[in-house]
Amino acid sequence: MVVSTRPNGEKGDSRGIPITDVARLLGVPMPTLRSWELRYGIPELSGRPSGQHRRYRPDEVNALRLMRDEIARGEQAALAAQSVRRMLGGQGQAQELILRVLDAAERMDAAGIRARLDLAADALGLAGCLDDVLLPAMRQVGVWWAAGHCDVAQERMATEAVRAWLDRRSAFAPAPTRSRPILLACGPSDLHTIGLESMALLLRSQGWPCRLLGARAPTATVAAAARASSAAAVIVVSHLASGRLRAVESIRAVHELGIDVFYAGNAFSTPRSRRGVPGRYLGVRVQDACADLTQALEPTELGG
Repeated sequence: MVVSTRPNGEKGDSRGIPITDVARLLGVPMPTLRSWELRYGIPELSGRPSGQHRRYRPDEVNALRLMRDEIARGEQAALAAQSVRRMLGGQGQAQELILRVLDAAERMDAAGIRARLDLAADALGLAGCLDDVLLPAMRQVGVWWAAGHCDVAQERMATEAVRAWLDRRSAFAPAPTRSRPILLACGPSDLHTIGLESMALLLRSQGWPCRLLGARAPTATVAAAARASSAAAVIVVSHLASGRLRAVESIRAVHELGIDVFYAGNAFSTPRSRRGVPGRYLGVRVQDACADLTQALEPTELGG
């Protein structure tokens, strides 16, 4: 991973990510990426080649990811582009903080990553830090690793530094104000838990007791834990399209117990991927997911 300073003082990847890699990692065809740039200005044209050799900076990959997510939610492309520009317009400070986290990751500076996340939480609040700095930065590290722009040692160091930061924040969360726990689990095929841990931290900060079942949680384990703990709800997260069906099995197993079930992740990013799945889809932002879950469960909690 190489982070450098461009002439205008903005930091970024001096090589950028090739359009072929961005298309593969985002699951968006190259012609569509070019169309978004040429027709809608997402990301903004920067005077560089827009053809086969186009390379994207971290902020540009983020803009493309937002565009993909808006369209996946059913927005028309032109309206999605307007939404993305509004979101990016309010991300100036967040973008700078993302770049500082990435700079620390590039230098293998775990303490620096944690310190920059503390700065982000102070500046943006916990929810803003999670949604607008921590998760975008980790997605970018994942993009670089998958494209061969950083090695496995850097990726693992960044992941463990972020996980340590989340654990420390969780340790100082307020005492729960609700009685029944929320269980959070990855699908049986899914390994990545940072998003799940981020959601648990924000829920804990709002008074929910949480129990993390972690990566590759078997369906039987999720169902047994939900029953034994009298869970208020279960959240199942799956990012791998190849693991979607196994994640749906876990969702169905919880639903059949009569327990509220919610789900999230890239495997469910399109309306088609959610068709016939019981429970409620939580979207792509942690703070919105927690608000939706609380709104759905609060009447039950108050009644109990």
